Amino acid sequence: MSKAAELANLIGNINAGGGGVNRNVIINGAMNVAQRGTSSTGVGASDGYFVCDRWKIAQNSFAGRLTMTQDSSAPSGFANSTKLACTTTDTSIAAGELLLFRQIIEGQNLQAFAKGTSDAKPFAVSFYVKGNASATYVCELEDTDNSRTVSKSFSVTTDWTRVELSFPADTTGAFDDDNAASLQFQIWLHAGSTWSSGTLNSSAFASTTNANRAVGISSFFDSTDRTFFITGVQLEVGQNPTSFEHEPIERTLSKCQRYYNRHQSNTAYDVVTHGHFSSDTVWIGTYFFPTEMRAEPTLAGSDTWRIYTGSTVPVTSGSLTLTRATTTAMTIEVQTGDNNDIGQGAMMTNNNDSDAHIEFKAEL
Repeated sequence: MSKAAELANLIGNINAGGGGVNRNVIINGAMNVAQRGTSSTGVGASDGYFVCDRWKIAQNSFAGRLTMTQDSSAPSGFANSTKLACTTTDTSIAAGELLLFRQIIEGQNLQAFAKGTSDAKPFAVSFYVKGNASATYVCELEDTDNSRTVSKSFSVTTDWTRVELSFPADTTGAFDDDNAASLQFQIWLHAGSTWSSGTLNSSAFASTTNANRAVGISSFFDSTDRTFFITGVQLEVGQNPTSFEHEPIERTLSKCQRYYNRHQSNTAYDVVTHGHFSSDTVWIGTYFFPTEMRAEPTLAGSDTWRIYTGSTVPVTSGSLTLTRATTTAMTIEVQTGDNNDIGQGAMMTNNNDSDAHIEFKAEL
């Protein structure tokens, strides 16, 4: 895209109520943040967040499996992409099967689209993709507040190409102004007849008809040679996609930590937090999140921790309980099973395991 065309598109979007800074409602569109790790194998057995933050795999009852990685292959101006690589094929596609690569967006981050009003604004989508061979997939916007969808197909080749899609404004059904899921931005990569036997609904948002959502797509699981790479994902107000809005890494990380925060140990005996014994067998300590989370989180993690008082009290992650949680801090409570002095100070550290971690989850 020429500079003149970029400027014209940006001006057009500003006139439509978009443009400017913070115009991209997608988080981690450049695939730069991967708190959970840079690779996950056997993906496809369940829904979940596996590698790059905010990007979820959704599936339904199929045999296909894939490896998901944060990859260094990327178009000019980018350092990372998400790569999906088929490891187990599924060429006998049952009606209800599906594979989606999606991001779920809070309603309060979508109010600029004025959806459901007479001033509704169009949706401009852009991203970069490539694969091992030519393929056709579908990008869908799914309004989960009002059960309305619109889909557009796009092509993938063996070279990085920029996909630009314009989705129409929708004067029916407003997005809820809250921290719950309102819009699912998703790429359809595999679909049975339940989702693909009708006519692709590409001209306007309409009440969800499943058969019209993924018509004409290739199957990602047709070969173990199949790959799919994506980066530079942007969703903005306006008729015309503009150049990708790069942002400082600390801003992207902070946005991601609103949904998922991982305390990752880097050294043996890394300190998580300080606390004290509230009884002779219960230790409590306060952990403050680096950014306010979307909702009160749940806790998970590895099982190699200890409470250290000068002597060691080993504990497992099964012994950790999250109590008195808010969106800004929470109390970790540990049942130690040892006799200790009430009020005695102690640290929670990893138990000589530099890979130990604790996860706090408030995903949509």
